[in-house]
Amino acid sequence: MATQATATDRFVTVNGLRIRYLDWGNAGAQPIVMLHGLRSFAHDWDIVSTELCDRYHVLALDQRGRGDSAWDPKGNYFTEAYVSDLEQFVDQLGLDRFILMGHSMGGANTIVYTSRHPEKVAAAVIEDMGPRSSSPSEGMMRIARELENTPQEFASWAKAEAFWREQRPRISQEAMKVRLENTLKQLPNGKITWKYDIQGIAKARASTDPSRQVDLWPHVRKLQCPTLVLRGALSDIL
Repeated sequence: MATQATATDRFVTVNGLRIRYLDWGNAGAQPIVMLHGLRSFAHDWDIVSTELCDRYHVLALDQRGRGDSAWDPKGNYFTEAYVSDLEQFVDQLGLDRFILMGHSMGGANTIVYTSRHPEKVAAAVIEDMGPRSSSPSEGMMRIARELENTPQEFASWAKAEAFWREQRPRISQEAMKVRLENTLKQLPNGKITWKYDIQGIAKARASTDPSRQVDLWPHVRKLQCPTLVLRGALSDIL
């Protein structure tokens, strides 16, 4: 059983942005750094973190534009920016020979960082992400449709929850509660809006600028550490 069931909120400034991360304690143990997906947040790792924090020093980031981390006023939500944030985070915390774990977008960031810093990463875990083929996957097209059809506001928490349930029909009530708390907030007029920079993220996600795109194949070929790849049984991404 994990020795600590809650995390401490901590902040670090990287590339001029205030980034929040969850520190699950056990500082003397080997670190695990966790990177969430496109529309997720640090608390998305809570169940995993509670299972691991008795053996590892778990650190889960709210990547730029999500959770309680700052939004990028320039809308730079591309792989190079995320990896640069991670590089500065690792340097400021003095992490060495840590495990890097990433889901979806966080998996892409994990691949790129690990290929560039083999001396830092002892092992990698990549969940539901891999190099793209020449044509977009069904999952990529689904995400594009979801972003395009996402309302900016909701009249009530009930309507916001109904929207998330339509997109995540298998989600548990506990997981839904965490998702509502970490992706949405109430405005002074009573309406509900997004806590993360949905417009900036959607614009970056739709960009066709080739200089912003990262080919993961060269990075995958450069991976040197033990690497675990996880794929969801019903995944339409990998």
